[in-house]
Amino acid sequence: MDDRLMYSELGCYKDADETLLRKIGKNDYYDLSPLRSETMKDEFRRFISHRGSQVSLNTVQHDKAYFRQLCEALRTRKNIPDSLLGWEETKWVQFLKGWMLKNGIVLNREKKSAYGTTHLIEARLIRYLRMLLRFLQPEDTRMEQEKDIWRLENLDITIEENPIYKTETLNFTGILQDGIRQEVKKAVYAHLKYEKLGTVKRELSSMRQFSKYLKDKGIKVQSCADIDRALIEEYLIHKATNGSSGRGNSDDIIKLRSVLEGVGKIYGYLHLEKLFINTDIPPEIQPEFKTYSDRELKRLNAHITKLDEQITRCMVIHQMLGTRISDTLTLRQDCLYNMDGQDMIRIAQVKTSTFRKPISAELAALIRKAAAYTKERYGETEYIFVDEKDKIRPLQYTTIKHKILQLIQKEDLRDDEGNPFGFSTHMFRRSYGAKLTELHLDDWTIAKLLGHKGVSAVQHYRRMGNQILADETRRAREEQTRILLANLDGWEEEYEQIR
Repeated sequence: MDDRLMYSELGCYKDADETLLRKIGKNDYYDLSPLRSETMKDEFRRFISHRGSQVSLNTVQHDKAYFRQLCEALRTRKNIPDSLLGWEETKWVQFLKGWMLKNGIVLNREKKSAYGTTHLIEARLIRYLRMLLRFLQPEDTRMEQEKDIWRLENLDITIEENPIYKTETLNFTGILQDGIRQEVKKAVYAHLKYEKLGTVKRELSSMRQFSKYLKDKGIKVQSCADIDRALIEEYLIHKATNGSSGRGNSDDIIKLRSVLEGVGKIYGYLHLEKLFINTDIPPEIQPEFKTYSDRELKRLNAHITKLDEQITRCMVIHQMLGTRISDTLTLRQDCLYNMDGQDMIRIAQVKTSTFRKPISAELAALIRKAAAYTKERYGETEYIFVDEKDKIRPLQYTTIKHKILQLIQKEDLRDDEGNPFGFSTHMFRRSYGAKLTELHLDDWTIAKLLGHKGVSAVQHYRRMGNQILADETRRAREEQTRILLANLDGWEEEYEQIR
């Protein structure tokens, strides 16, 4: 077989830009000849071919540097297997790290997140090797529920998920005790049938935390059957004193209880349903109910307009509707209609039910413009805002969040206190609600415009508007005080006594 793997054989080649093809020139192939065995050549050929069907040609070209470094590392050692499956991943990574250190290649690099924090991650060469080794692993033919990483699409149940968050797998490897891991799988599978995916993911997270605690403390528990009240009390003390937030702790304990009770029902561990008492759940620390000021909104929006035009439309529509971000991103192409000459919108809320409300002609025109943009580029779609990689799905929340956080960092945008802007799409909804209170609308009208079933949440928006109320009523209060003082004229000594 020819030791050259031509770029023209790869799936990404036909979509490559002409400028890139001219730039690549004669270097349009991978030379597999430095690999010492035919088996290893075949393994690399299969991996690169697969990679070429998943990424752009520019990425394939960039990967060639890592391929050459791996070939150089493999050439330096004689006693290595003929196949990349001959060693475990940990041994291959250890071998590569040793070669990198000898050749002055750093093992880690700094990465700045969308939140502005910097942390160390493995060098790209090591990550490339891990991708290669994991691709080559033989297919796991077990039932999906028996595996430690589930692909949700392979489960035989309907899963309810929020469409703006794409979740492909559930990972149980963080549960470190084999027996507990198998028991939790059964409970999670049962919960997926009637709970939302987001809830199940938080349950799994709570079990990973509990499992790590058991390992760190050296507690030899391999089955949920061995978990007793004394152990739970020790864990509750740990949670209360490790510096994490009360709100997070409350949800963690609730989810841990849910999983353990589920395990108890499935396996007949009856004591698990009596492990927790109501006072175990720490009180939630109510977060400060913040909103953007007019100055902050103006400052932020002035820069949001610099983003991609459809992202900008999305954010403007989001603010003008006052919806949750999940409801904005899942607006349907047929959401607009007209009733007695008034533009109306139908909003299918992800968390609750569908509601309708009137909107301005300007907002309706902007929504139609966004819908036309999507239809022109992606054809017929269900949603107005779509994921460019998968037009069946709505635009993903992480896409919006990362773009705006990167913008905030690049432009060094700051709030009224001089601190770097955070980003919360729900802050726009709060600002919308607070503005409605400033218009002195009644609670029911505000609730209807926000899509709430009842009026209980309106009190939060009114609390934010207290300063506005104070400012607006200042003249009336001052006039009332003047009248009262005028009525006190002539009281003289009697007035002085009460003053």
